[in-house]
Amino acid sequence: MKRIELLAPAKDYEAAVAAIDYGADAVYIGGSRFGARQAATNPVEEIGRVVEYAHRYGVRVYATMNTLLWEREVAEAERDARALLAAGVDALIVQDMAYRRMALDCELHASTQVQVRTPELARFLGEAGFSRVILERALALDEIRAICAATTAEVECFVHGAICVGYSGRCFLSRSMSSRSGNRGGCSQPCRLRWSLTDGRGKVYVADKHLLSVQDMNLSRRLGELLDAGVTSFKIEGRLKDTDYIRNVVAYYRRALDRELAMRPQLKRASVGESLPDFEPDTAKSFTRGESEYYFNGKQRGVASFDTPKAVGEYLGRVVQCSARGYRVESRAPLAAGDGICLLTKEGLVGTNINAVNGNWITPNRMERVAEGTPLYRNYDHLFHKKLAASRTRRLIPTCGEVEVSATHLRLRYVDCEGVEVEVVREASFEAAQNREKNRESLMRQVMRTGDTIFRVEEVTVQGEEWFVPTSLVAEMRREAMEQLLHQRIVHPRPHEVREEQVAARYPHTTVTAEENVTNSQAEAFYRDHGVERIVEPLELAPTTSGGCVMRSAYCLRRELGECLKEHPRLKGDLYLETGGHRYRLDFDCRRCEMSLIDCTK
Repeated sequence: MKRIELLAPAKDYEAAVAAIDYGADAVYIGGSRFGARQAATNPVEEIGRVVEYAHRYGVRVYATMNTLLWEREVAEAERDARALLAAGVDALIVQDMAYRRMALDCELHASTQVQVRTPELARFLGEAGFSRVILERALALDEIRAICAATTAEVECFVHGAICVGYSGRCFLSRSMSSRSGNRGGCSQPCRLRWSLTDGRGKVYVADKHLLSVQDMNLSRRLGELLDAGVTSFKIEGRLKDTDYIRNVVAYYRRALDRELAMRPQLKRASVGESLPDFEPDTAKSFTRGESEYYFNGKQRGVASFDTPKAVGEYLGRVVQCSARGYRVESRAPLAAGDGICLLTKEGLVGTNINAVNGNWITPNRMERVAEGTPLYRNYDHLFHKKLAASRTRRLIPTCGEVEVSATHLRLRYVDCEGVEVEVVREASFEAAQNREKNRESLMRQVMRTGDTIFRVEEVTVQGEEWFVPTSLVAEMRREAMEQLLHQRIVHPRPHEVREEQVAARYPHTTVTAEENVTNSQAEAFYRDHGVERIVEPLELAPTTSGGCVMRSAYCLRRELGECLKEHPRLKGDLYLETGGHRYRLDFDCRRCEMSLIDCTK
């Protein structure tokens, strides 16, 4: 039976525990170095704590080591990888092919930075020893379906969170504008800046807008189609997000994915334990730049967020009247004091907090020039976040108990939903019970108690209720059994698929381009071994990006502005994006339906 996984991000131990408690089947977390989020690192001891907590539920832990490696770093990266594996992580997520030359004997997952966009590359990576491929976020359903059909490796797909506007692992925009490189975990997010669209000679077509900022992804309504396409891991983005975000979004997707799994008996959830959140999950109430399905249905306009790269939150309605002290609003949901709101004015997005609410009149913390009809958003729901902060959801593993009593012994046995079992026996002399029915009820009640453990006893069978057993003895044995069962769960074998590298596997191309970034001799050896004849000097090591392609993207600014070259564009000639002294010429490949940024900064 195919195992299906909800994969959640974890900035640290606290975030990992939240993700697990609210229903994740796996978490991904950064070690101390070599992860694509420099602001989300953890010592190996902390990763070990995450592993111990996760494995009790059968939850897997993946360590992110998905940056490029310089030659001098390869040996250190190998030491870190082995330390993480010794701490119990279930797989490493990697970009650099040097890891395939380290004989690590573990699951390797090809990061989204490897740029899996074609069936040919997915097939090769599976043959080259990768257990899983993680897809580029800009793919349509048909493309995802074709990739799943082409490879025997597992396929992981992002379903929620922020989107890199450029192809991951092929973007050098940050490095071209600063000393920070996305491929080294330090992206400065220049795509979220204000840009102007010009003709390069002084004429401005669009001024000072967030022209490269796209909305966040939400594919929660598409999980069934992705399951049917062959996706096995559903990934939530957000290793820099707080625990409230994790709780809410993971709980939401747990519920949505479980609904789809219930209709597909041939599929099975990848971990165990039931989480029943004590609030109603709603992704619109956590950080969001607006939600879209991006290019799931093919490339189309309407995915950009030109006005702001910040979290605008949920759309509520419009301002219908203004006074000197507040606004009367027409809102689809009640507002409360403490809420954070955003108003989309002609001057741009402005934000404030609500001090007071009186019917449909709100008194903001500060007044802005707002006209009637101004759209209103809520990016902080005070009452909802109050519930999140107070949430005490626990994840419990269904278990059955069995008690057997005779004149000379007491046996207590527990079996969980995966068949993990423990047995505790005491030899003693027991007298006949004066009331067999009450004795039976007492035994069942004691065996069903689990306290603050991770188990929920759903059924108990009793044999030998005619013999009286002191409550204190049953309680002592129950505590011992629960401790043993927890230990057995932690050491319970988890499925792994460590793949051997097929020597005959051939890379889909005989040339590795500068954008593919072979930055060390180990990675070079990997490509040579698989038929590559020419390896171009990597752009990541070039002294300058001037004249080079610093971003390639499925996102097209012409399409977004209604100026597609395939239709009837009004804007003729070359177009440029400019900000703060930096200039990039836009190159449009209509055959591939892609846009590239060429560094023209002097």
